[in-house]
Amino acid sequence: MAEHNPDVALSCRGITKSFGSSPVLKSISLDLELGTVTALSGENGAGKSTLMKIISGQVRPDSGEITVRGHQLPFGNPRAAHKLGVAIVPQELASIQDMAVYENIFVGREIRKKSGLLDRRAMIAEAHTLLQSFDVDIAPQTLMRKLPVGLKQIVEIVKNSSTGARVLLLDEPTSAISDREVAGLYKVVRHLRDQGVAMVYTTHKMEEIQAIADRVVVLRDGNLVMDQPLASISDDDIVTAMIGRELETLFPPTPTRPADPGEPLLQLDDVLVDGAGGPVSLAVGRGEIVGLAGLVGAGRTELLEAVFGTRKIHSGHLHVNGKQMKKHHPVAAIQAGIALIPEDRKHSGAVLSMSILDNGSLPRLSNYTVAGWLNRGKQNAEVSAAMKSVNLKSRGLSQPVETLSGGNQQKVVLARWLTDKVDVLLLDEPTRGVDVGARSEIYRIIVDLAASGMAVLMASSDMQEILGLSHRAIVMREGQIVGTLDRDSLTKETAQEEIFKYASGLGSTPAPLSHTEGVA
Repeated sequence: MAEHNPDVALSCRGITKSFGSSPVLKSISLDLELGTVTALSGENGAGKSTLMKIISGQVRPDSGEITVRGHQLPFGNPRAAHKLGVAIVPQELASIQDMAVYENIFVGREIRKKSGLLDRRAMIAEAHTLLQSFDVDIAPQTLMRKLPVGLKQIVEIVKNSSTGARVLLLDEPTSAISDREVAGLYKVVRHLRDQGVAMVYTTHKMEEIQAIADRVVVLRDGNLVMDQPLASISDDDIVTAMIGRELETLFPPTPTRPADPGEPLLQLDDVLVDGAGGPVSLAVGRGEIVGLAGLVGAGRTELLEAVFGTRKIHSGHLHVNGKQMKKHHPVAAIQAGIALIPEDRKHSGAVLSMSILDNGSLPRLSNYTVAGWLNRGKQNAEVSAAMKSVNLKSRGLSQPVETLSGGNQQKVVLARWLTDKVDVLLLDEPTRGVDVGARSEIYRIIVDLAASGMAVLMASSDMQEILGLSHRAIVMREGQIVGTLDRDSLTKETAQEEIFKYASGLGSTPAPLSHTEGVA
C-alpha cells in the first residue's frame, strides 16, 4: 500500500463508471483533506451524485480505488464505508418521521441499561449535549415530522458526526430549505470543519461556494475539469469550467423593444395587494422584460400572485391588453392571456409524479376535452410542440417530471403555457435550483418570448439575472416601488450598488413610476 498522507481523509484514484453504453465518470482522481470543505460543482448530469454514491458505498464503480485514511474502501458496501467514517446526507433525507429527534440520532446504536432495556434518559441527555455543541436549539423529544426541512437536515448531520464520521458528504443540502435555514446549515458545516472533518458539499450556486468552500472541484460530462483552492479562482472561472464556455455567453443579447409598443399589455393602477405596504402602479409593454428587484420580503412574489389572481387585491385596477381584469380570479387571468411560473416549481409549479404530457395539459385541459372526452391526438400534438419549442430533453411525453433534471422540470412548467396564446408572462425566480448551463437555455427562451411580443414581468433575487435580461428594473421594498433603472442605467458599473441602496432603504426614494414610464 502506498504511503498515506495524514492530512488526506479520503483519496479517489481512477474512478470510472458507465451505465450501459453511457460513461458517467471518466477516471476521476481527487483527495479530500481533513478540516476542509470541498464544493463539488457541475451541471446536472455531470456525474456529481454518482461520485458521491460511489464514495459512500451505494454504487460500485467499474474501475478505480478509494482509500479512507490509508485503508482501502470496499466498493458497493455502505456499511463498510460507514465503519471507515464515511457518511452521506442525501437530498431525500432518510430520517424516521414518527420517531423523536433523539431516537433518530441513536437509531441502530441505542444506549441500553444493564437490564437490556433502552436507556431513554441517557439518550435524551446525550442528544441534548450533541445538539448544544452545534448551537442547535431543538428539544430531543420533538418528533422529526414537526421540524422544518433545514432542521431535519441538521439532525442528520449531527447523527452522522456523532458516529465518528471523518468524511461527510452533503448532496445539494440547500435545495429544499429556506434562506434562514441556510445560515444555520453554514454554522454547522463550519463547526465540523473546525473539528477536522473533511466535507464534500455539492452545489451549483456561486454564493454558496463563496460562503462555505475551501476548495472547488468541477465535473463536466464525467471529467474532472477543475480542482483548485477557492482563493485562487473567480466565479467566472468556475462557471466557465462548468459550462465549457465564457460567462459572457450566459445571457443572450437583450431583445430590442418595438419602436412603437402601443398600449401597455399589463397595467396596474394603484393596486393594493394583501399584505403590502402601499399601492403599486406599473406598466409593462409589448416585447418588454421588466425585472422586479428587492430583498427577501420586499413583496415581489405577492405582487405577481395578485396579478395572476391567487392573492387578494384590496383596491386599484388591473388591465391586460386594455381590458380591466376581474380581481382574485385565476381562471379570468388565464383567459386574458396571463401565465405564471411560480417560485417553487416542486410544490406549486408541477405535479412531479405525473408525466410531461399530463403536466403540459394542466393549465388548459379544457382545450383538449369535448363533452368530457379527452382528445388525445390534439393533446399529444400541442404539448409535444410546446416542449419542442423550449428544447426539452426527455425520453418522451410519458416520462415522469420527477425524473427530469431541475432545468428540464422548469422548462416543462414554462412550456405548458405555450400551448395557447400568452400576452403577459409572470416569472418568479425563473432559474432557482437550475444549473448554470440550463440557466443559459432558459434565458434564451425568455428573451425569445419577449421578442415574439410578450410582456414579461420577472421577479429575481439573482442580481446578474436582473442586470442581464431586463429592459427596466423596478426595485421594491415593503410592498412598494422605491426605484427604477432603465436599460442604460442597468449597464453601468454602479447599477448593482444603486439597486441595493433602493432595496435596503439606504438611497433616496424616487417618486413612484407613472403608469406608462419606460413603455413608450
